[in-house]
Amino acid sequence: MNFRGDDKRRDEPRIDLTPLIDVVFILLLFFMVTTTFNRQSELKVDLPEASTRAEPQEKQPVRLVIDADGHYFINGREVVNTRGETLIAALREAVGEDAAQPVILQADAKTPHQAVVTAMDAAAKLGITRLSIATSLSEGQ
Repeated sequence: MNFRGDDKRRDEPRIDLTPLIDVVFILLLFFMVTTTFNRQSELKVDLPEASTRAEPQEKQPVRLVIDADGHYFINGREVVNTRGETLIAALREAVGEDAAQPVILQADAKTPHQAVVTAMDAAAKLGITRLSIATSLSEGQ
């Protein structure tokens, strides 16, 4: 009598890798689809820093005002129309050849967003490096 069962061949346990590969593939697809990509913008905005002392202003800044209807005013004079090329020409005339001339952009609270973007794009095309956005305190503060 043979009690050990040597004559019966045992099957060795095996791990089937096919479902594991399927799960890894699904995870890879999930991460590829849900990944967000970093988009670089063309317009670089330098935020102002606060200081305790006032620095002397050597140049008079050019003031670019946009009203609620999207009309542009440079140093109090209205620009002929709202096209980007016209605004670039008017800014070039006001700034001259000095790209370091400070420009203050002041927009009404109800100004269309596109008008502000057009003004900032015009300043970037002229190479203006000192663009500030003017704000005012709200009455609740």
